[in-house]
Amino acid sequence: MAPTHIFANPLAGWGHVRPCLNLCVLLAKFSPDVHCTVLVNSVFHGLASLELARSLEDESLASRVRLVSGGDVSNFLGAAPGHEADFENMWRAIDAGKEVTCASTGKTFPALPKPSVVIIDSIAIDAHKTIREVSGDSVKIYTNLVGMLAATLQTFSPKYIGGRGSIDSEIKEEVARTGKSYDEVGMEFCLKSTGRVVKVPGLPPMYDYEANPQQFTFPGYEAALLKMYTHVFDLIESTAGAFLITAESYEPEAVAAVRDWFGKTGRPVYAMGPLLPPSSVEFVLEKEKAASLNGPSIFKFLDDTLATSGPNSVLYMSLGSAFWPVSSPEKLWAVLDVIMELNIPFIFSHASPMAQIPDEMRAKVDAYGKGVLSPWSPQQSILHHPATGWYISHGGHNSVTEAIVAGVPMIMWPFTGDQAQNACTITDNWAVGYELLEVRTGDGLKPICRTGYTPVGTVEAVTKEAREVLGKAFGEDGKKKRAALAPLTKAMQGEWEENGTAKKDLLAFLSTL
Repeated sequence: MAPTHIFANPLAGWGHVRPCLNLCVLLAKFSPDVHCTVLVNSVFHGLASLELARSLEDESLASRVRLVSGGDVSNFLGAAPGHEADFENMWRAIDAGKEVTCASTGKTFPALPKPSVVIIDSIAIDAHKTIREVSGDSVKIYTNLVGMLAATLQTFSPKYIGGRGSIDSEIKEEVARTGKSYDEVGMEFCLKSTGRVVKVPGLPPMYDYEANPQQFTFPGYEAALLKMYTHVFDLIESTAGAFLITAESYEPEAVAAVRDWFGKTGRPVYAMGPLLPPSSVEFVLEKEKAASLNGPSIFKFLDDTLATSGPNSVLYMSLGSAFWPVSSPEKLWAVLDVIMELNIPFIFSHASPMAQIPDEMRAKVDAYGKGVLSPWSPQQSILHHPATGWYISHGGHNSVTEAIVAGVPMIMWPFTGDQAQNACTITDNWAVGYELLEVRTGDGLKPICRTGYTPVGTVEAVTKEAREVLGKAFGEDGKKKRAALAPLTKAMQGEWEENGTAKKDLLAFLSTL
C-alpha cells in the first residue's frame, strides 16, 4: 500500500517551526503509514534539525519525517528578492511526486506520492495561494492556528465570536466612498487603535491597543500586518479544518469557540497541544544539553546553585528568539539591577539578533558572581532543573507551554503577537504568575481595561515594581502561585495520555486518512 504523504509548511519563526515539527513526528509515530515532508526556510534549518533529532527517540521515525529547506525569506509572509519562486518550484515537485533537494544541505530526498494533506500556517498567505493555484482541490489544506488561540480569535475569528471577520469588502466600500487607496484605508481599519474594547472567549475584556504593550517593529512589519488582517480570515474559511497548537486544558473556552465556529460548516478541529518533543524527559533534555554550546557551564551553574541555595532559587529570564526592548533598554538594565540587589541567582538568555548588552552591565554581572548571560540557552532543560524557580518570559506560546509543563511559574514581560493575551491568561485566568506593567512603552502606557491602572513607565517605576514582584515571587505569595500551577501542569502533561484531548484528536485525524 502506498504511504500517506503529509506536507507541512511552518513560517519563519521558531514559535511556528518547532510545534509543526513535533506535530509531524507525532503523526508519524502514531501511524506507520504516514510520511511527512516539513518545508522550512534555510535560516531555521539548522535549529529545526537539532529539534528533530531531539524528537526522534525512535530512530525508525527518522526516514518518515523529512526536513527540507526551500530557500530564504525576508519576513514571515513573503519571499526574499530572488527567491520568489522557491516555494512554488518546491511545491510543484512535491505535488508531482518527484524527488526534492534540500537547499541547505544539498541532500536529495526520494520521491513520495502526491500529498493528500497539507498543514500550513494560517498566516502563510502566499504559500496557501500557490498551493491552491497549482493543485486546486486535489489536496486537503488544513490551517495550523499557531500560538495562543484566544489571541487568534481577537483578530481572525468571525464577528460573533469577537474577531474582525472578513474586512476586505468593508475596506473596498470605504475606498469607493473616500477615494483613498486600499492600503491607506486598510491601515486605518487594521493598525490604528481606537480604544475599542475587545472581548473573545477565554480572555478578559481588553482595549485594542493592549495587544501591543511594547513598541516593537522590524522592516516591513506594518505591510505584513495589513496583509494578514485583509487575507487570513478568508483563507481560514476556505480550509478543510484546523490544527491547534494550544492545549485544551490551558484554553478550554477558546478551543470550544473554534470547534463551534468550524463545526457550523462541518469542518473538524484538532487540539494538539502541548507540542513539545514527544519522548521521555531524560532523553529530550540530554539531547538539548548536547546541542547547546553553553550547556556545560549553564548546568554547572544550576547544579552548584541547587547545592548552595536549594530548589526553586534560580530566576530564568528570556524574551524569546526575536524580541528585545529596543526603545527602552534602560528598563531591562533596571530589572537586572534589582535581581542582583535582591541576591537572586539568574540566567539571562538573550537570543534576539537585536540584543546588545553594554560592557558596563556585563562587568556588573561578572562582579555579582551569581548570574549567567547566554545568547542561546537549552530552555526546556533549564526549566526542568530543580534549581529553577521562576521564569521572566515575553509570553510567547512555546515558552508559556514549556514553563507550564515544567511546573515553573512566570513573570510576564509581553511585547506583541499573542504575548499580552498569554500574560492575561497566566495572571488573571489562572492566577499563577505576575506581569511587569511598568516596562511597557508606547500604547502600552495607556489604561489597562481589566484593572483601570495606567502604567507610569519610568525607570523609577520599573525599579519599584520589580522589587515588589520579585519579592512576592520568591516569598510566600510565590509559593502559593507555584502550588496553584500544579493542577494545570498535571492537566497539560496528561493531554497525550490515553484519555487526553490531544491524543484523542490526533487519532481522530489519522482515522480520516
